[in-house]
Amino acid sequence: MSSPTLRAALAGRRYLLGLWPWRVVLYLFSSVLAGSVLLVLILLLVVAGGALGLVLIGLPLLLMLVLVGIPVAAVERRRLRLADPVPLADPHRPPVRAGLLSWLGTRLREPVTWWELGYALVFSVVLWPLEALVLGGVLTACGGLAATPLVMAIVTGGREVKVLKLGLADSYPQAFAVALLGLVLLALLAYPLGWVVVARAALTRVLLTPRSGGADARLQELGRSRIRLVDAFEAERRRIERDLHDGAQQRLVALSMTLGLARLENPAEPLGALLAKAHEEAGEALVEVRELIRGIHPRVLTDRGLGAAVEDVADRSAVPVEVDLDLPERLPQAVESAVYLAVCEALANVAKHSGASRAWVTGGDDGKRLTVEVRDDGAGGASAEAGSGLQGVVDRLSVLDGRLLLSSPAGGPTVLRLDVPRTPAHLVE
Repeated sequence: MSSPTLRAALAGRRYLLGLWPWRVVLYLFSSVLAGSVLLVLILLLVVAGGALGLVLIGLPLLLMLVLVGIPVAAVERRRLRLADPVPLADPHRPPVRAGLLSWLGTRLREPVTWWELGYALVFSVVLWPLEALVLGGVLTACGGLAATPLVMAIVTGGREVKVLKLGLADSYPQAFAVALLGLVLLALLAYPLGWVVVARAALTRVLLTPRSGGADARLQELGRSRIRLVDAFEAERRRIERDLHDGAQQRLVALSMTLGLARLENPAEPLGALLAKAHEEAGEALVEVRELIRGIHPRVLTDRGLGAAVEDVADRSAVPVEVDLDLPERLPQAVESAVYLAVCEALANVAKHSGASRAWVTGGDDGKRLTVEVRDDGAGGASAEAGSGLQGVVDRLSVLDGRLLLSSPAGGPTVLRLDVPRTPAHLVE
């Protein structure tokens, strides 16, 4: 079960009764605070760096100015969670070697560093003043109305008070009526404020999502060759599964039946004991072959598609799993296989490492992209670093132009989100 977004909350009926209005105000207030501090910092770096640049002392300050977008983007990705629980991945590559110089070289060569600098400049000059204007206008208007009785009691001593320089309230009943009007107006304006934050969060996600430049023909051909390798590998897996299913498995079934009949015909010792043991070993070998077939390429995935295959692996999971997948049509075989193996790996990790009591698999196909989310209520702390099974999932999805987003803070919950194009770009000629 995925966490709701602010957009979904605004479309519901309980928006004002939950924490979302407070999160909206916190998002806008923190944006104003962070943006104003950032503007002062950028101005200081520009002035000090420019003034001291001639004597080389200002060069580190100018370098800090160039890199200021990196921490700003990191904070913005975390702040974005106030409006959208789906994590925004860090696009930076790890440096090739340890040390400050290697880190600087890697960051300065990354296009995303300069893109984040542009975002920091736009944020500090344009975005936060607009947010301050919106938030300040709403709070000033509603707060001025709601504070009318207090102003009348403290400032004017019970005499008439001017309400936002628009009218007069000359009695306490009128003052309380104006205050009630302010509270109602605040409740009504909470919805426009929410949509402002939705638009702001969407803009942040767009600006901080790394752009891929125009790939040349060699890169495109490399992508096509990778997808062909994946398709060939999947075809070979299906051939092995078919051969085992139609060959070795059927022979083991026949052997088990023959041994069972032989036990009935020769019950005496010691032949009966040997036949019983051979019958049991044949049965165990048959179970192992069936598990091997399911692990190589489950027949249900080939025959009935991804939804049925995920239901099957959920039924066999040691942890109770709820599945809610909206898949109206079959997907390309490479996409189905990659997502199925990713879900299997995620559920295996839930059973082995998370300590969870329940898990959920949700998602669907919107005609362009397939999105699947695996969530559990465990202890968190999962990692997709090299050496884990999730790293193989990342590599496999990257071949299909897909990505894996993992959020697993200490204490949980763990949310693993798979995002794959319905038709990978390398398959489009």
